[in-house]
Amino acid sequence: MAPEIPWAELTPVAVVLLAAVVGVLVEAFVPRRARRVTQLVLAFVALAGALVAVAALWSDTLATGGASHLGGAYVLDGPALALQGVLALMGLVSILVVADRTEDGAEDAFAPTAAAVPGSDFEELARRRGLAQTEVFPLVMFALGGMMIFPAAGDLLTLFVALEVLSLPLYLLAGMARRRRLLSQEASLKYFLLGAFASAFLLFGVALLYGFAGSVRLADISLAVSGVSGLDPLLLAGALLVLVGLLFKVGAVPFHSWTPDVYQGSPTPVTGFMAACTKIAAFGALLRVLYVVLAPLEWDLMPLMWGVAVLTMLVGTVVAIVQTDVKRMLAYSSVAHAGFVLVGVVALTQSGISSVLFYLVAYGLATIGAFGVVSLVREVNAGPGGAVVAEATHLSQWSGLGRRHPLLAGSFALFLLSFAGIPLTAGFTGKFAVFTAALEGGLGWLVVVGVLASAAAVFFYVRLIVLMFFTDAVGTPGETTTVVRSEGFTAVAVGVAVVGTVLLGVLPSPVLDLLGDVAAFVP
Repeated sequence: MAPEIPWAELTPVAVVLLAAVVGVLVEAFVPRRARRVTQLVLAFVALAGALVAVAALWSDTLATGGASHLGGAYVLDGPALALQGVLALMGLVSILVVADRTEDGAEDAFAPTAAAVPGSDFEELARRRGLAQTEVFPLVMFALGGMMIFPAAGDLLTLFVALEVLSLPLYLLAGMARRRRLLSQEASLKYFLLGAFASAFLLFGVALLYGFAGSVRLADISLAVSGVSGLDPLLLAGALLVLVGLLFKVGAVPFHSWTPDVYQGSPTPVTGFMAACTKIAAFGALLRVLYVVLAPLEWDLMPLMWGVAVLTMLVGTVVAIVQTDVKRMLAYSSVAHAGFVLVGVVALTQSGISSVLFYLVAYGLATIGAFGVVSLVREVNAGPGGAVVAEATHLSQWSGLGRRHPLLAGSFALFLLSFAGIPLTAGFTGKFAVFTAALEGGLGWLVVVGVLASAAAVFFYVRLIVLMFFTDAVGTPGETTTVVRSEGFTAVAVGVAVVGTVLLGVLPSPVLDLLGDVAAFVP
């Protein structure tokens, strides 16, 4: 029987994926000089439409508690709808950073032609002719479409398809940096290979769970799990392999090795988009799998998840302390934050769901804003012409930045303080929420570990703030650091992130109450 397609409930995802398909057609039929504006308007309209669709579905979803559609393949409940709205919002802010160019409109963050051999005559010719990779817009939209399906997947095959739809565009985007092309292509290859291994683990786990339950639907597997009286090898092995695939996407230890290299080598706007949106989508899927399917296996799987959370917090914090590159430091910071979010995930309480959702919003805004700032801080050759080169990512190059560009450095300092969990920032409220949920779940010892890791993490955040505001610039022969003047899109994105970080820290109650109302999965 052909399933009945509920187009209204599919609207947020359908709008984004339709815009991605139209974006591909734009590349084929729209003249080159008009492509960028067309792609940018298309992406903005689609993401704004997705937000409107989420708002239109909100009251009915809260009233009914949600429902499954398409034969159980797609579930639209409170957490799924909330995550789709958050992803659309983060996508809007990310597109601003992706679209930004230098003030004269001559250069963006992406290679003029990604298929060219780095350093070849063809690449130089493309650069002189001013070619631009406007394909990045449909790639970002395809990735966002997959991310919006990921936490709403009602069966394991849909989960796998959504994982591939969100991952494949990111593999391409990671290798498209304008500067340091070899490093970017290395990041793309590492991400692709390790991502393929993680997808294989997840798919093998799907096969084992199907062998156990005779179905790939999460509701059917949950029913089968609740009827198990002993230890079933197929169930346990399948669950572990599926969790490996999901933990890889969130960057949890020991599946985090791709994170620093990919974050460092990717174009900085893509790094911010990937760090925020991929983590939001992956944690949404992880919450659904754990709370809907694997909750009866609490004493079989939760000790393992506790260990992963502890290792992720400690490894991310300790290794971030010794980093000398800003992007690698933020990468290991994201690993540590994955551990903090896992503290809320393993609480297995309703407050755990709402606290994780709030933390993801706070972390996503600060992350996009922080990488937006990094994309503007550049190295400049002191020779004739003073050509702007790659981003200035070494920590020493940020010395004295706060005195020369106080507004930009102040925004970055705010994001760092939010990462550190300093009061009156969104990061503090997020950490307080997940730690409170863990206490309600009887995991006080895990909260103690999280608090200690948070205290240690303050060091490397404050170190960078001290460098920017209280350390004189260290001049090196032939090279200086500057803030590049751009068209202003990144400044708008950073401003939105600043306002969101402050409001969620000072007035978090409305958002917490809103997320608390939707924190229930459809069985």
